[in-house]
Order: sequence, then structure tokens, then C-alpha cells
Amino acid sequence: MNMTYEQALSYLTSTGKFGINLGLKRIEKLLELMDHPERSYKTVHITGTNGKGSTTALTAAVLQASGIKTGMYTSPHLIEYTERMVVDGEPISQDDFGQSIAYTRQFIDQMVDQGWEHPTEFEILTAAAFYYFAAAGVEYAVIEVGLGGLLDSTNVITPEVAVITNVTLEHTDRCGFTVSEIAGHKAGIIKKGIPVVTAAAGRALEVICNQAVKMQSPLFMLGRDFFGEWMGAKDGWQQVAVRTNLYGSNTGLWMKLLGRHQIANCAAAVMAAKILAQQEIRITDSAISKGIAAAVWPGRFELFAGRPVVIIDGAHNVAGAEALRQTLDEVFGQRRITFVLGILQDKDISGITNALIHSNDEVITVAPVSVRAADPKLVAAGIRADRIEAASTVEEAISQAVQWAGSDGIVCICGSLYLVGTARRFIVSRQSTIPWV
Repeated sequence: MNMTYEQALSYLTSTGKFGINLGLKRIEKLLELMDHPERSYKTVHITGTNGKGSTTALTAAVLQASGIKTGMYTSPHLIEYTERMVVDGEPISQDDFGQSIAYTRQFIDQMVDQGWEHPTEFEILTAAAFYYFAAAGVEYAVIEVGLGGLLDSTNVITPEVAVITNVTLEHTDRCGFTVSEIAGHKAGIIKKGIPVVTAAAGRALEVICNQAVKMQSPLFMLGRDFFGEWMGAKDGWQQVAVRTNLYGSNTGLWMKLLGRHQIANCAAAVMAAKILAQQEIRITDSAISKGIAAAVWPGRFELFAGRPVVIIDGAHNVAGAEALRQTLDEVFGQRRITFVLGILQDKDISGITNALIHSNDEVITVAPVSVRAADPKLVAAGIRADRIEAASTVEEAISQAVQWAGSDGIVCICGSLYLVGTARRFIVSRQSTIPWV
């Protein structure tokens, strides 16, 4: 059996009816039938409310810079499903994606014939990624959790190190209504005796500490065992110093990922790399510096220089909005921002808008391309800004924002990764014809 890319996407779309169904029994059975491809390489497992994608990209870049064949599994994608499965910085080809889904489907059919529930779309993608990495001969794979941790389908691996970036309220319908409950889900990726790196704080950190003790896992905490310090910014880069109590320092690390919030992500990635380096001699301080400098993470304070300047950022919760606003103010000196804002209805809409928007800003609201999109008129009704309007389409919203901002202005497109993906596709497709590129 084989599939084209289009056939694979059609098949995945058809599995959407199975929804989000947390639990490990289906993925465990599927991987058993596939002869456990996830056991053919070493892994790093990364979760957190914010920053897990950036930390995944940074960690994978360090491994790749060390001369290690490296896989990276992330979600969601911005434009194409192929972005989710990457080997040595290259997304899976459409042909290989189709082949990987087709290979996985034959075992899904066996499961269903045996009376098992049909796997969800994310479980299928996860199993296909594990297979693809094995077929590609990767030595390490950096695996980003999809949702939570404890019951996420990626939580079938036993990693060399686990990373929990931070914990704030999110996915309360599935992971609990308090930070402690959500932290319990994040801490579910901690495996017995496996080192854990975290930048979490407060009550969430207590939960993670307790789980690490229970699992007899060494715990490395930001602010106690490792430290990150901002050293300045220049020409679209920022410089960071990372110090560890056990494994020395990396000073003057240059990174393309902008924003003070990226300091903790960088520090966590470096700490994880230094733990791996105790067993993997190819991971050197030089490789760490090279990898951090090479790391990119599209859609996270991604800047398109021009007139006006355009930034796209996937800030989709209150903590993300706060970090985005801080970075905008640091980079642009608290200038007026013209926002294109699209938020999902299950998010803290007022919390996001209050953290993000100043009274002298301009805002165009729009619905992200998602069945969960909040009504842009309702979002607009709760905003206090100098000028507010709701748009019918993302393309219309961007074009209007560019006109409002003018050649000397700043446009920021944010609020949902679904919005960012659509916006990024539009921007890239129009780079040669629109005035701000």
C-alpha cells in the first residue's frame, strides 16, 4: 500500500471524527504491531505551556550541530503537515510523508480488525513520525508533547532527558482547572531515574519536584542548578549567557529567537544538552554555541523586515501575550502597534487582549481558520484601542493593517497558531508584490 501526499491528508482528515481522545492504550498497541520503531534511537522529551516548541527547536539544532543525525517532531504545523517531521533541519518530503502514513495505516487496519478503537489523527501522526525517524536512521529524536504530557500519545518513549519549560493555565477542559493539576499532566513525562530539566516556578515546580522525587529522577531547576542571563541584542539577534552548577558556562550565545522569554528556553536547551554530553562526546561547548545560533522557529516573533515591519507570533494564551508585548516594547520602544488578532473561543480572550493591547494601538480582529475560532466581532467588542475593526478574512485583515500602519509602522499578527499559519502562507506567497517586503 502507498499513498500520495494528498491521499494521506485526506485519510488524516477522515480520522478527525475520532477527535482528541487522550490515553496511551491505542498508541501502545499500534507501536507494538509496528515493532516499536521509537525504540531504535534515543530521545529527548519536551513539554510545557509556553516555549516547548522553541526549546525543541533549540535542542534539535544543538544535536544537529554536534554531528548527530537528529529527528524533530512538533505540532501543530503552520502551513504543511510535513513541518511536523524533520530530520537534520529538513522537513519530510511529501512522498515520504505519504509513504509513512500508508505504512502506519496497515497496522491501524489490523488494530481495528482485532476490535481496537481507531487511533486519533495525532496518534497516527506520532506513530508515523516514529517510523519515519527509524527509517531515516536518526540517532536522536527530539519529541515535543502535543497536549499535556501524562496521557499524550508521545508519552510512550523513555527519553535520555525530559524537559518541562513552564506551566500556566491551558487546556483546562482536559488537564485540570488549576496550575497544580496541569503541572501533574506535564510531570507525567518524568520517567524513573531519567534526568528532568525545568524552568517552572511556584506551585507547578512543587508538583514537578514531588514527581521527580517519586520517580527517583535527578531534577535540574532554573535558578538553582542552571541560570540564563540576557547580554544584549543587535541586528535581529540576542545574546545570552548560560551557567550551570555542574557543567560550566556558555557565555555569549547568539540566538535568532528574540524576546526575554527565550532566555529560559535557551537555558533549558543548553542544560539538557550538557546532560546528554556526559554520555555523548560529540556534544561540545562549540557545538552548543553553533546550534543555538542556527536554531529557527517560524511563527514565533518572526520578523519580516520592510515598510511597514511585520511580525507574526503564535501567542495564544495570557503568558504568551505578556511575553509578546514585552518583546514588542523592548524592540520597538513602546511604539503604536497595528494588530491583526485572531483567537480561539476556548482561550482567555479578555486576558490575552488586556495583556497585549495598549490604548493607543490599532486592532483588526479576524477568525482563525479553525472550527474553534472566536467571533471576531465579539473579540473586538472587548478591546479598548485607538481604532478597532473586524475583518472577514485573514488576507483582508493583513491588507487593511498594512494600510493603517503605513510605511513607518509595525504590524503584529498573533493570537492563534492557526491564524499565524494562514498569515505566513499569505506573506510568503506575496513577498514579491506587496509593499512591505
